[in-house]
Amino acid sequence: MWNENKCIELKANKNFDQSIVEIKKINNDTKYPVNLYSYFVGKNPYTSFNASSKYPSIESSVFIGPFSTIIGDVTINKHVFIACNVTIRADEGTPFYIGSNSNIQDGVIFHGLKNNQFVVNKKKYSIYVGDNTSIAHGALIHGPCIVGNNVFVGFNSLVFNSIVEDGCYIASNATVSDGVRIKANKFVPTGALIDTQAKADDLDNVPKDSSDFAKKVVKVNVELKSSYSLMFGDVKCSCGLCCNSKRLEYN
Repeated sequence: MWNENKCIELKANKNFDQSIVEIKKINNDTKYPVNLYSYFVGKNPYTSFNASSKYPSIESSVFIGPFSTIIGDVTINKHVFIACNVTIRADEGTPFYIGSNSNIQDGVIFHGLKNNQFVVNKKKYSIYVGDNTSIAHGALIHGPCIVGNNVFVGFNSLVFNSIVEDGCYIASNATVSDGVRIKANKFVPTGALIDTQAKADDLDNVPKDSSDFAKKVVKVNVELKSSYSLMFGDVKCSCGLCCNSKRLEYN
């Protein structure tokens, strides 16, 4: 698990156009790439509607990309890939959960309404995302909501106040809202507005080509998680800074 109290002592290179830092006490001032810009993983603030300030619980195998932010009572399970410019903000609605091998792509936003939750495995969540699920570029996941296992949520789509069961495929620019429940393995077409249960119940099953595509997206992003982690290093600070432990020298 990432530890908020650990921090690697790094000295920022004066040229911030280069995504590198200089690690103190390295021979010959050799420079190595690190994830310098994953700049905010931290507790939610105390408020009148949330008197508990909690730090995210993030498995050590998770990769968090540059400029992404994770705040509050957020649990991220093993081998999740968080891409660049993602906002996961559990400062109002809380808690959030993201299951193993899922991927949260560039520009995705997670946020939730206060005091609105769904129950999963006898525990209340503002947002619950299952295993092997893809939340594609620019999507908005707004609690209260459940997004099940093996789900694909397409580019710029909105899921709000709804339950999306396992194996569903939500195509680009679609909206799922207003308390609907999408049954397992259903397909939401591009640009569709699913805001009544009657519309949800009328959806067709996921076509094979879409199902195959969703599986490929998960596979690609699991590999990206590992590849980026290797590139940036095997030592991670809670602030997102990474470096290669083999490059460090100790007194």
